[in-house]
Amino acid sequence: MGSAVPFRDDFDAAALRLLARRTRDANQGRRLLALAAIYDGGSRGEAARIGSVGLQTVRDWVLRFNAAGPDGLVDGKAWGQTPKLNEAQRQALARIVESGPIPAAHGVVRWRLIDLAQWVWEEFYQVSMGHYHRDLVLVHPSGFCGSGLAASRRQFPVARAIASWQYRSRRDRRSFPSM
Repeated sequence: MGSAVPFRDDFDAAALRLLARRTRDANQGRRLLALAAIYDGGSRGEAARIGSVGLQTVRDWVLRFNAAGPDGLVDGKAWGQTPKLNEAQRQALARIVESGPIPAAHGVVRWRLIDLAQWVWEEFYQVSMGHYHRDLVLVHPSGFCGSGLAASRRQFPVARAIASWQYRSRRDRRSFPSM
């Protein structure tokens, strides 16, 4: 069986409890309290019970704490997938969105997401036509309003009128108590 990972020498249990009390991040506070129990001479199993985790997770916390101190115990932001378009391609997309479509050249009078995805496909020959919404949000953070960019969901006035009529006719068929 392997030996336990040693702790840093520049902290003690009292300092970790003080940091846990002052932090605004509940997860960091829980991790600091679990590590303070180990500094007090408790077992790693006790620290796992305090932190409501397994022994491997406590070991990971110790490694993160040793590497970066108390800030290493804060949850990091998950960045997700990287955008499919690089900075130059995003700037070209921003220029075409801001200038709006030319009906004779682009075949549309207002940009839709699928039209812009097709333009990106033709211009840069990307692998897939999907997942450009993230790049469009980076380019045009105000959404799909204004500057010639159409809403991504179409409105069907006939269907809306039929639904409204059906609701009104159901409402009128209800029986109301007479006065």
